[in-house]
Amino acid sequence: MTPAAHDQLAILCEQREELEAERLRIEKAYCLAVLDHITAKIRAACPEAVYVTFAYYSSRTLDLHGVLGAQPSPLGTCPELWNNRDDGDEHPLDYIADQIESDVQTALAPYSSPAWASVHRNSAAEGNSWLLELPPADRADRVAELVREHHPEATALVVDGRAAGRIIEILEGVADDGTPVRTPRPRWSSTCDTTLTRLLGQVLALPALADRHLMPLPGDYVHPYGVSTSDQVHLMPLPPTA
Repeated sequence: MTPAAHDQLAILCEQREELEAERLRIEKAYCLAVLDHITAKIRAACPEAVYVTFAYYSSRTLDLHGVLGAQPSPLGTCPELWNNRDDGDEHPLDYIADQIESDVQTALAPYSSPAWASVHRNSAAEGNSWLLELPPADRADRVAELVREHHPEATALVVDGRAAGRIIEILEGVADDGTPVRTPRPRWSSTCDTTLTRLLGQVLALPALADRHLMPLPGDYVHPYGVSTSDQVHLMPLPPTA
């Protein structure tokens, strides 16, 4: 291979990698946009909806089972709000059942879809039964709510996009010397941490939300553990309290 051909091959290889990375970013955003679209339709017909339940197969297809509400207590089961297999009384969701099944399948089609972070096994049912937790109406508001349950004075988060939305630290107002009060070890459970990481990963994956809620870090920012940062580490100001 001549030097010129080698250089051309290297350029094309780099361009192919950039295009593939961009395709993956668009695919992830599309999956979440489809999920948001069908979530809005489900909640318009059934405002109490929290989960979609379904059977999932190795062929990467699914059978829609129904819609469930919020779990009333840690030991309680989620109330069934609609059963797709019930031929009894009509329900508004009956008219969009095919669309729910199709859109959920689309949202979960890629192995890398961020929607998979919202799926877990339905422990209240036997056999092939899974739950997809529907996204909140406003992810940023839900993040702020969860954070302030444990850190009431929180004003902003430092979010690591390299780790799919992991929170590096919380900013809680300003100290007497004018510097931000930094909390690198949040006081919340592993379950809460998982939920926050999932929601922030979705904010990162949706360009409109990322543009609205994420900002570059100040130039003098230093990681609390001395780790290097990059343009994938963001500042997320939290919505003000009411």
